[in-house]
Amino acid sequence: QVQLVESGGGLVQPGGSLRLSCAASTSVFSILDMGWYRQVSGYEREMVASISSDGSIKYSDSVKGRFTISGDNAKKLVSLQMSRLVPEDTGVYYCHADTISWYTNEPYEAWGQGTQVTVAS
Repeated sequence: QVQLVESGGGLVQPGGSLRLSCAASTSVFSILDMGWYRQVSGYEREMVASISSDGSIKYSDSVKGRFTISGDNAKKLVSLQMSRLVPEDTGVYYCHADTISWYTNEPYEAWGQGTQVTVAS
């Protein structure tokens, strides 16, 4: 099993900043990449940012230049620094990891429990 525990989130005014962190715990899975998705009620979950084990990074167009993802693969940690937040960034943010089993080589997708981010004045 892979467990993802998130921290951070909350209420912030437009233009403000927040930092989300996620720690993965697993002893029999290798992490291929970690990242963050967000979901607004009534809409599909969308990728915000991801970082792979080789360091390659992806951002959604809506957050480029405002959000920064960082990760420590050895410590199984990933963080998302969110700056210049706008109301459209409001949603539930989920930590995500693509992993592979050491024993079976089967892929496994893990999700955190989600943390609410609200941008409002």
